[in-house]
Amino acid sequence: MDYKETENELMLSGIQHFHFCKRQWALIHIEQQWEENVRTVEGQHLHRNADQPFTREKRGDKLIVRAMPIKSNELNITGVCDVVEFVRDDGGVEISGAEGKYIAYPVEYKRGKPKMDDVDVLQLAAQAMCLEEMLLCEVETGFIFYNEIKHRIEVPLTIDLKAKVKAIVAEMQSYYDRRHTPKVKTGPFCTSCSLQHICLPKLMNKQTVRSYVEGRIRE
Repeated sequence: MDYKETENELMLSGIQHFHFCKRQWALIHIEQQWEENVRTVEGQHLHRNADQPFTREKRGDKLIVRAMPIKSNELNITGVCDVVEFVRDDGGVEISGAEGKYIAYPVEYKRGKPKMDDVDVLQLAAQAMCLEEMLLCEVETGFIFYNEIKHRIEVPLTIDLKAKVKAIVAEMQSYYDRRHTPKVKTGPFCTSCSLQHICLPKLMNKQTVRSYVEGRIRE
C-alpha cells in the first residue's frame, strides 16, 4: 500500500493509524517512516485478493469494482476502496460504462475480527463520503468483511459517523500542515505497534525521532 501523500493531500488509510495513535500516524504520513510486523504483512496479503487494479465484474444486477481509486476534494483525502458493489436500483445513479442506475456499497476487508471501537467503521464512512462526492449520491450503507470470522457485517453509515470523520480529518490536516509529530502517552498498546522501535517512546520527551536518527548517523 502507498502511504505517501501528494502535496497536502491525506491518505484515507491514515484514519486508522490516527485513531490507533496520533504519533504513529505522524511518523508514517509526515515523517515517512514505516516498519512491517506480522499484522501489517498479514493485512497486505489479505488485501491482494481485493486489490486487483480497478477491475469490474458483473454478477446479475450487481457490478463489482475492485481496487477503486477514490477522492474527496472537500475532505482533501484520497485512497482506494477494496471493493465497491454497485447494485442496480431505479433510485440510484448512473455509472459510466454500465446500463441503468445503481446504488453504491463500499466493502472493506480486514484481517482480524470486529473491534470494540469504531475505527474500521470510520474508515468505511470516509470511503462512503468520497463516493458521495464523486458520484453525487448518498451512500448510507457499507460492509466490512473480517477474515478471522469469514463473515461480513453490514454497517449503517450515519450522519453522526460522517461528522466524526470530518472532525478527525480536520485534526489530521492541522498536524500535517504544520508538519508536527505529536507526543502521546505510552501504554501496553505500544508493544503491538509496527513502529515501536522507530517511535522510541522513552526518548519522546528529549528529542524528535528525526533528530535521534540523524544523531545516530553522525556517530
